[in-house]
Amino acid sequence: MWKSIKKFWKYLGAKLNSAFNEAADPKIQLEQAITEAQEQHRKLKEQAANVIANQKQTQTRLDEALGQLEQLNRNAQQAVLMADESTRAGDAAKAAEYTSAAEAIANQLIAKEQDIEGLKTLALQATQAAEQAKAAVQQNSRVLQQKLAEKQRLLSQLDQAKMQEQMNSAMSSLSEQVGEDVPTLAEVKEKIEARHAKAKGMAEIQDMSVESRIVEIEQAAVNVEAQARLSEIRSKLGIGDPTTAPAATAAAAGSGAAAAPAADPAPTEDPGDDTPTSSS
Repeated sequence: MWKSIKKFWKYLGAKLNSAFNEAADPKIQLEQAITEAQEQHRKLKEQAANVIANQKQTQTRLDEALGQLEQLNRNAQQAVLMADESTRAGDAAKAAEYTSAAEAIANQLIAKEQDIEGLKTLALQATQAAEQAKAAVQQNSRVLQQKLAEKQRLLSQLDQAKMQEQMNSAMSSLSEQVGEDVPTLAEVKEKIEARHAKAKGMAEIQDMSVESRIVEIEQAAVNVEAQARLSEIRSKLGIGDPTTAPAATAAAAGSGAAAAPAADPAPTEDPGDDTPTSSS
């Protein structure tokens, strides 16, 4: 039961994470990633600063210890010299005091040398840690600069992707709206061709109908009546009909040509009848 609940909880978390990533704005996510990288770099710099500060402090303690060691060496040498002088002067009491002081200084000198050895080890380790911290900061700084440059490139690419998506959406909506609100050129062409074909079909049907024949006959009757009226007007005015005058002229010419062959031919002499008639 507990395992099932655990699996379901993990599945729910993965699903929510996937849904969040799909709905999240890449620009904001990119800003979050860069902000996180900058925060990590700041923390790394703080840690490196602490390491370097520790190295500085250790080096200062070592320098102070070396100074104290040098001073102890001088004090020990002075105590030994003064003890030797007192011994030569025959002052055994002072010689013993100076000798005791020299021994005490010598013990301090030994302790200080041991302390210095420890400080040298710590200083060496602190120096190595500081160098590593500096190298880590420099490396992380280069990585951060690369991320910042990558951020600018990705933002530019994101803007290009958004513009391309907007262009694609505009073209898609334009193609959809052309068919909905405004007819396309192909649709207009098809509509005109269909109307033209329908008109031609109706014209053919009208030519085949009885009504069209009647209209044609009535129009012909009107034309004949108009020609008769024009002929009547011309005869009143003494003007010949321009349509009948050429016909009369042609008829006269035809009658004259037919009269010429009707004349009798001249008598011809028989060539074979050239023998004179004998008298009886």
